[in-house]
Amino acid sequence: MIHHLRRRILPLLLDTTTRLAAPRISPLISLQRLISSTASTTSLKPFAVEDYLVAACGLTRAQAVKASKKLSHLKSPSRPDAVLAFLSDLGLPRSDIPAVVVVDPPLLCAGVERTLAPRVAELGGLGLSRPEIARMVPFFYTSRCSSLHSRVGFWLEVFGSFDKLLQALRMNRAILDIDVESVAKPNLAFFQKYGISAREIVGANLFSSRLFTMNLQSLQEAAEEVEKLGVEQGSPLFRHAFALFAFMKKQDVARKKELFQKIGFSHDQVLVIMRKAPLVLPLSEEKIRRVMHFLMRDVGLEPLYIAQRPALFMYSLERRLLPRYWLLKLLRKKELLNVDFDYYYTASLAEKVFLKKFVLPYKDLVPSLADDYASRCSGKDPSGADLQEI
Repeated sequence: MIHHLRRRILPLLLDTTTRLAAPRISPLISLQRLISSTASTTSLKPFAVEDYLVAACGLTRAQAVKASKKLSHLKSPSRPDAVLAFLSDLGLPRSDIPAVVVVDPPLLCAGVERTLAPRVAELGGLGLSRPEIARMVPFFYTSRCSSLHSRVGFWLEVFGSFDKLLQALRMNRAILDIDVESVAKPNLAFFQKYGISAREIVGANLFSSRLFTMNLQSLQEAAEEVEKLGVEQGSPLFRHAFALFAFMKKQDVARKKELFQKIGFSHDQVLVIMRKAPLVLPLSEEKIRRVMHFLMRDVGLEPLYIAQRPALFMYSLERRLLPRYWLLKLLRKKELLNVDFDYYYTASLAEKVFLKKFVLPYKDLVPSLADDYASRCSGKDPSGADLQEI
């Protein structure tokens, strides 16, 4: 039997070998080559998220690089194309697309029919235009609130305008998620008690919108700290100080008070500084020390004078205080400036006014005066000379 099978199979094997040796490509090999060729061609132009963000969304290359990190899983343009088409249909101008995408890149991965369309439909009847709703999409498409219509309507009434609401959302999108009755209304009532308008809070600082979602006890503690400084309730200064103290830890405030005392201020002078310019508190210890050293060593000012004018700490040492001091000292040295101006007056002048008063009148009398001053304002010292050597 085995011998018989061998005689039947051997000719078949030989015939197959002959066929394979012929210059003919089998269907299987041909298919493999086609797949390989197609894959190779496709791999030459894979979907590049960064390029898509630049070409289709109008982002700058730097913005695209940053945004692409949140879209690394995106392998095709199908879903983002659908989102962009949806926003365009809402009436969002193409020029506004970059701003919308930068706010929340994952928006490009949202489902249009399942997520975006139903959320947009909720906002019908609030009086918002379709382009305005489109600008809000990044802030509400992932919102957890069960009644988006009522939440947005509530905050529109609080802020008084769509632009204020949008500004608040950019700083704190959580305002759409907090409970209106248990969090939002008690906080707003607290602000009203201290003469603080919700509309004014939004622009107090970069983080002020978070005040709407903070714990009421934390807000109370912040207000008490500002009251200790003797700042008048309802004043712009109270609002700014309140927004600042709400986000600073007590130990950080205490450390800054100690620092001011270490560099030459009395306890009462420190309170004056904090009351007049609470925004000095977030400044770095290095900046405070360097400005104080300059004002006392080079300018010759006393702590009492500085404490009464704490805004001096807010100015840039390299780009404002040093260049102006250099220029005025140079003019005095050349006997071109005989009037003894108050230092704070010269430091606080707007740049255009300072140029008109102290640079332009002398630019022809002192060669390269304007250029040297401009160079110093850019952070460069043309001569490399120390101020004491001028």
